[in-house]
Amino acid sequence: MNFGHTLLALAPIAVVFLLMVVLGRSAKLSMSSAYIVTALLALFVWQAPGAMIAAATINGVVTAITLLFIVFGAVLLLNTLKESGALLAIRQGFMDISPDRRVQVIIVAWLFGSLIEGSSGFGTPSAVGAPLLLALGFPAMAAVMAVLVIQSTPVSFGAVGTPILVGVRSGIDNKADVAQLLTPMQPMDYLLQIVDNVALIHALVGVVIPLLLCGMLTRFFGSNQSFTEGLKAWKFALFAGVAFTLPYYLIARVLGPEFPSMVGALVGLVIVISAAKKGFLVPKQSFDFPPRSDWDKKWMGTVSSDSGDEAASTPKFSVLRAFSPYVLVVALLILTRTVAPLKAFLTGPLTTLKIPALFGTSISPSAQFLYSPGFILLLASLACIFIFRMKQGQYGRAVKSSAHTMVEAAPALLLAVPMVQVFINSASADGSMLSMPLVLAQGAAAVAGSAWPNVSPWVGSLGAFIAGSNTVSNMMFSYFQFSTAQQIGLNIDQSAIVVALQAVGGAAGNMICVHNVVAAGAVVGMMNREGEVIRKTLLPMAYYCIQAGLIGQALITGNMLWWAAALVWLVLVLFGFSAAKGTPLKASKDKPQVPTSGESLAAAR
Repeated sequence: MNFGHTLLALAPIAVVFLLMVVLGRSAKLSMSSAYIVTALLALFVWQAPGAMIAAATINGVVTAITLLFIVFGAVLLLNTLKESGALLAIRQGFMDISPDRRVQVIIVAWLFGSLIEGSSGFGTPSAVGAPLLLALGFPAMAAVMAVLVIQSTPVSFGAVGTPILVGVRSGIDNKADVAQLLTPMQPMDYLLQIVDNVALIHALVGVVIPLLLCGMLTRFFGSNQSFTEGLKAWKFALFAGVAFTLPYYLIARVLGPEFPSMVGALVGLVIVISAAKKGFLVPKQSFDFPPRSDWDKKWMGTVSSDSGDEAASTPKFSVLRAFSPYVLVVALLILTRTVAPLKAFLTGPLTTLKIPALFGTSISPSAQFLYSPGFILLLASLACIFIFRMKQGQYGRAVKSSAHTMVEAAPALLLAVPMVQVFINSASADGSMLSMPLVLAQGAAAVAGSAWPNVSPWVGSLGAFIAGSNTVSNMMFSYFQFSTAQQIGLNIDQSAIVVALQAVGGAAGNMICVHNVVAAGAVVGMMNREGEVIRKTLLPMAYYCIQAGLIGQALITGNMLWWAAALVWLVLVLFGFSAAKGTPLKASKDKPQVPTSGESLAAAR
């Protein structure tokens, strides 16, 4: 493998980054260009079989359809709540906890989003949390940014531990050299050692995510465009960070990878909501967004946050009744993921659509629509008809509006996911050329040498950015990370930290992965602006990967200088954000109006 191949393997990612992040082009244009580049490289440089490229493309289309099903379900639930009038009660309930938007974003995004991630994973927090924040009166862009930033700390233990139990475990399982080096340790004991390291690193890095989230909220969406305004909530934000990460870490050590995010978030929700109601550590000066008439046009999407005809009246439902569809969603997610017979049925041959060995390749596209979070969201929306005694025609309007949103999101996802699948399945037919992601990882390892633990999270993040999944990133790179740790002279205990850094970085990569961004934007009607979102979420993602690498080096070497470097990096991040003040918003003569669900993005602009 030579340096030229490493540069060529980087080309598809460079195309996406240049077009979407730097030039601000739409995901449709960026991903179609990247798909063409990837397919040409795979065929003519990597010499992957044409049948493999075709099968990977179709597999990507099938995966995209399953994602669109989730988008449809999430938007349908939001629109059903809006049509019923329950949305007003939900909004009022959160306002009664605290009118401070910093407190609200911590409760809804950080804690409720982590609960959804723990129970379902695979981008579901975006589909559920973004519409809920929109309903509370958050700008669409703020809602999307918030739900993406929190898709970091809880992700490694999301979907009842899938990124570890399926991703890491399948990555290092059944490898002769791994088994030999572990002797007499059992593979499961080694996996639990990795779990401990993942939980510790996530807890140490993620405890300040609520604080960064508050700062980003005030910096990008406040009247004064000041990060410092968010830091004024530091006591409550750090309290909320500890309320989640401490039980999260303890549960990981005691119970393993299935429940840290789910139970940690539940414990955190109880503690933080109780504290907020009593005003404990809540800032004395409340923060709110500027008047809606002064909002920047870029903040808004095409899905209305209006709660319908009831917007100006008193809520007609109790908060508990109005919020009950979301309780139902969480309950059904937990049941379908933890009750073994039910899960076996929903994922079994009778309920799985599958094309085995497509075109004679190892790729077998499949879809499990009854197991999908989209189906659960659909059931919750149907339950709303009875819970809120909806009138005839209300549900039909919700379905029509939701289908329109899904159709708008379809082109970007139908291009993004196939490109990813071709990238992953680009290995040559004769095995002489590894797939493009592995070529990139090998190139990074050759350059990094003994500093590899600092690079390790970035490889995990790259995998998640490409594949849109921490689980897939761990499957691709866990064995590679283990082997690299051995090559640079680390022992078994130290290699467990390196593999843990892979999982942590893979979680952080969810903040910027393209189809997570597309899906999150779609549920609030914010299409073709993925680059704007990634430019914001790149900042906390970079903090996460660098901080994880520094802490990993400290754990491996035992050198206090690495701990000092981690502390300095945190201070620099907070100081850098604080020093970068934007221009305060000023009312303009041509004030943008909030678009309704029937308006197009072009009209909103």
